[in-house]
Amino acid sequence: QVQLVESGGGLVQAGGSLRLSCAASGLSISTYGMGWFRQAPGKEREFVATISDISRATFYGDSVKGRFTISTDTPKNTVYLQMNSLKPEDTAAYYCAATKHMGVVVARDQYTYWGQGTQVTVSS
Repeated sequence: QVQLVESGGGLVQAGGSLRLSCAASGLSISTYGMGWFRQAPGKEREFVATISDISRATFYGDSVKGRFTISTDTPKNTVYLQMNSLKPEDTAAYYCAATKHMGVVVARDQYTYWGQGTQVTVSS
């Protein structure tokens, strides 16, 4: 049974940093593309970042480019999202997801497995 468990969310002031973790079980992240999405109240779930399955190429949404970094720790089977220079508009529930589609995948409907999410709140 596949499980993705996010952690690391919390309350932070604008300009601060957080590192989210996504611990995977039931699958090996080295053979999946892994992504982060976020959803603010009343808004659709939006793409944040992804790391591809084989080449480990990374790709970011325009709103987080240059501030967020996605990375993996294969022995720990864990994906991270380092978030720097946080802004109030980054406030959302953040979700980790896994896909078997090859290459860089940004469409949420191409992700098969999802975590339960972790809340990030950025105060001004």
